[in-house]
Amino acid sequence: MTRAMTPDPTVFSSARSGNPTMPHPHRLPLRAALTVAACVLLLAGCGGDADNGKLVEAPPAAPIMQGRQLRFPPNHPQLALLATVPATAATDLTVELPARLVWNEERTQRIYPPFGGRITAISADVGQSVKPGALLARIASPDFGQAQADTAKAQVDVGLSRKNLQRQRELFDAGIIARKDLEQAEADSARAQAEASRAAARTSLYGTGSAVNQQLGISAGIAGVVVERNLNPGQEVRPDQSGPGVPALFVVTDPTSLWVQIDAKESDVASLQPGATFTLQVAAYPGESFAGRVTAAADFIDPNTRTIKIRGLVANANRRLKGEMLATAQVKESLQGTVVPAGAVTLDGTRHTVFVQTQPGVFEPREVVPAHMGPAEVVLARGLAVGEQVVAENALLLARQFAVAREDAAPVTAQPSGAATSGAAKK
Repeated sequence: MTRAMTPDPTVFSSARSGNPTMPHPHRLPLRAALTVAACVLLLAGCGGDADNGKLVEAPPAAPIMQGRQLRFPPNHPQLALLATVPATAATDLTVELPARLVWNEERTQRIYPPFGGRITAISADVGQSVKPGALLARIASPDFGQAQADTAKAQVDVGLSRKNLQRQRELFDAGIIARKDLEQAEADSARAQAEASRAAARTSLYGTGSAVNQQLGISAGIAGVVVERNLNPGQEVRPDQSGPGVPALFVVTDPTSLWVQIDAKESDVASLQPGATFTLQVAAYPGESFAGRVTAAADFIDPNTRTIKIRGLVANANRRLKGEMLATAQVKESLQGTVVPAGAVTLDGTRHTVFVQTQPGVFEPREVVPAHMGPAEVVLARGLAVGEQVVAENALLLARQFAVAREDAAPVTAQPSGAATSGAAKK
């Protein structure tokens, strides 16, 4: 006699309550439990999603390593990210280098105080054109007054020595004194004349006249424009306030030509020898270029920036360029090798590497030697032939894929049999 099966009340209570949680299988009758398990296995085998019923695609097969090459399966989705371009032959390349405009020091005068004193008058200001000898400022200087006094006393001594010499000659002609006395008077007169010439030459550098007025005039020594003024009325100045790092009282320069200081890399030095030409671009005049010429190159490399200082000259007749402007110097260089995009070159430790596609879906790393590295393109001296396909985009992603593939392909080191036996014994 067959007993009728009584439904488990927990099933209906869960259904009535709308609880989406499936009851635990041990609460279901055997047939209901098998039915639920079959459905779960069917969904798992078909790749179904229990939440929305959508099919989930199986993940693509991973690329594999064969020797030094990484092989992707056909139609692998990652291949669409690895855009490749052919390597091209290097031709004349325009290199951009940072530069700065400064005053032409061959046409610049920096004026410092030769004597200590106080500023009493200022006769020139920034932007004013001056000629040689033009008065810029005046200083009341006791030290300069001492120099003026020395000159005046030396001139008095010269007059006295001349009178003494004339008297000694008359006495010698009369036979009253010996020749040595005449020679001594001649020597004294020559020494007095020499001292007067020295004192006069010193004061003539800063002013003229023998009057002792302590008024020191600061004047321009060249024709040009006053571009700096670093003094005020009543300011005390000293001669020890001069030299590197100390601002000059006045800076006078001829701005119709400027120096260009270029920071060049070691690979660019060959193209920046004295006499080489370059073009200059500044942010103030977009789209315009100014012609320049290299005049000197340093013989050492800056240890901090690893650059070489190059000095150039640029004409500035209309004075549109200004001192201390930042600029970009463009230099044409003739290089040999191959050119690839800058994004194609990766750094592996101290080695530069590109990834070459030898056939569709097959990539291999290639060590290269850069000859020039620019912001957009890199010129390779060796390591890559013209026409080879290199990965230009997502090269770092491919480098990571290579590292993962190498780890997966590396053999697992087996444990010694003794260690395994010992472990089993401990268990």
